[in-house]
Formats: sequence, structure tokens, C-alpha cells
Amino acid sequence: MKPAKQLLVASLGAMVISLLSGSRVPLAAQAGGGAQPASDTKPLMAEQVFKNVQVLRGITIAEFMGTMGFISASLSLNCLDCHLNESADDFAKYADDTPIKQTARKMILMVQTINRQNFGGVTTVTCYTCHRSDVAPRFTPSLAEQYETPPPRDPNDIAVVPQPDPNAPTVDQILDKYIQAVGGAQRLAALKSFTARGTYAGYDTDFGKIPAEIYAKAPAQRTTVVHLAGGDSTSAYDGRTGWIAATNTQLPMVALTGGDLDGAMLDAEFAFPGGIRSYLTGWHVGFPPTNVDGHDAVVVEGTAPQGSRVKLFFDKDSGLLLRMVRFTKTVLGLNPSEVDYTDFRDVAGVKVPFKWTATWTDGRSEFEMNDIQPNSQIDAGRFGKPAIPATRP
Repeated sequence: MKPAKQLLVASLGAMVISLLSGSRVPLAAQAGGGAQPASDTKPLMAEQVFKNVQVLRGITIAEFMGTMGFISASLSLNCLDCHLNESADDFAKYADDTPIKQTARKMILMVQTINRQNFGGVTTVTCYTCHRSDVAPRFTPSLAEQYETPPPRDPNDIAVVPQPDPNAPTVDQILDKYIQAVGGAQRLAALKSFTARGTYAGYDTDFGKIPAEIYAKAPAQRTTVVHLAGGDSTSAYDGRTGWIAATNTQLPMVALTGGDLDGAMLDAEFAFPGGIRSYLTGWHVGFPPTNVDGHDAVVVEGTAPQGSRVKLFFDKDSGLLLRMVRFTKTVLGLNPSEVDYTDFRDVAGVKVPFKWTATWTDGRSEFEMNDIQPNSQIDAGRFGKPAIPATRP
């Protein structure tokens, strides 16, 4: 992907609420063009925050920005490839029309028409169907691809296995091995909470490491605080509801919905994975063998409460969880969000990842813990709706 892709992430990160959960630092919205007062109970629609929204009206800010990320990833473009260069310094300029924006609107309507007339409205054809990370769709067969060994299919692909391998391990066998790998049911049940301190790095810090801390408590409560230069950024999940609070923004408090809420739930649940079978529904296995960072992996897939499909990649030998991929719905297709787990260490007899990297269509972030204290006393208010942090000069 071309280097300018980094500009996409920086621009989107500063402009909008990133579609984040506890594994990814939420970035504050800097919506230009007259943002309306935020509500943490009813999600804001895109046209309430951004000017000149024409064909993507009636969807939440999160889905709107997810759609922007989907287009970017499908064509390998960054923000300023579609918007005016002046937008980098003046967010209101993102509303101005450009020829490529006008073309994009026509393409969105074309894709929606194709799916409505040919696939019963089910999103089957997307931007990526034709573009495949290229601005110009390809229309000539490639002899090199035909006669040479094609690259392996992306293991994160959402494809469902029509005829699962009958010799593959069952869901229960894979999950049982995972429970044993992290320490066994008894030790997992004894881990009731933890606090963690370490660092965060992302495009918003130019990948410089800054302090971060995590508070987690069973069942399914988790809060992440990142100490950004201009003020703290906090994401909290209390077991049912999640929020993002940040400074220097016209939307300082946002309630998580849809795929973002699924992400927060999964981060909180997998901090205490003893009840993993109940976190997802519709489990199935039988995916082709794959490899994650040099580790042979077995894959299971299920569905989260808000409808996000989730793939889990377990180390075939150790049984540990290597990767989680969540697919969030946008107007144009499914956006993948990937979290890779490494550096497992023993915490009160339970193997816990001290490092994880989250990657999604418009960003990447890295968390690295240096201290995790088990069974810490954590005030219940820590997991509720956070206060808007004070701005630092």
C-alpha cells in the first residue's frame, strides 16, 4: 500500500471518532462545519455532524466513517486524494465537493442498485469487488495470475466454509484446549480483576509511546485510559453499555453502538475467557489451515450480540489465542478489524497477553503492558460513563 495511506489514518484520526473499543485508543472527533451537541443516548447521524452529506445520510457517524475507511481500503487512497488539500488544516473544507467525491457518490448509488436488482438487497458487490486496492478497476485477465502460483487467500477473509473439513477439531475441542492453555478453568475463575499499566502507540502519536492504563473486572467490565498530549482519551464498558470520552473535540462524549459495542464487549469478555462459549453464537469451524505470524492456526467463527461476525485464530500447538478479527457492517460492505496478541506471561497462574496490536481500515494502534496486577480492588464507578477529561495545554 502506498505511503500516503499513512496520511489517511492521521487525517481521519484527527477528524472523527475512530471506530474503537478497549483495544484501540479512541480519537476525538474534530468535525468541521457546525457539529450539533452530542448525545450519549441516541447516536448522532452523519448529516447532523458533517456538511454536504448526500448519499450516506441516515447512518451513524461510526458507520459513516467506517464507510470512508472501506472506500479508502478498497481503492488504496488517503483522505486528501478525494478531499481538498486544504482539508488537512481546515476540517470544514472536507465538505467541499471535488470531482472524485462526485464520482464516488455515483459509484455508491451504482453499487446499491446492483445489489438491490440482482442480489435482493444483500451486499454482495462492493467497491473492493472491482478495485482490489487500485483506483482503476481491472478489466483484462492476468496471464501471470493464471499460470503462476496465486498468492494465498487472506486468512481474515469472511468467507464461510460450505463443506467443513470433517476431520477438523470441533468448536468444543478448540475452546477446551484454549481454556487449558491459559491456565485451566479453576485458575481463570480465581482471576476476578486486574489493573495494567504500560504504553500506547499509534498514528496519533506518530507511533511514539505514551502512558496508558487498563482496568478490568469480571464479568465483562473494562476501561482503557490513554494519556494523549492534549488530554486523556477514555473508553469504558460496564457490561452492557460503552462510551468514548475525550478532550479537544466537539463530540466529547459518545455512546458506542453496533460493531463498536461488539468490540468493547469482546475486549471485556476476553479479559476473563472462562465463559468464552457464551460470548458468541452460531459457532462453526472447518476453515482451511492457515498461519498467523509463523504459527499454524485453527479458526473458529461466531456472531457477537450486535451482529458482528468474529473469527478467532488459535495456535494449533499451544492453543493460545493469536488473533481476533471482527467484521463491522457499513453501507458498502464489511470492514475487518484485527487484533493480534503476543508476549503471553503468567499472571496469577493465567497466561495473559502483555502486547496486542489492533489494525483496521483507517488506523493501527499498539498496546504494550509492563505491569499487570491481578485481583486489584477497582471502584465500580471506573467502568461507568466516564467524565470528560480536562484539556492539557
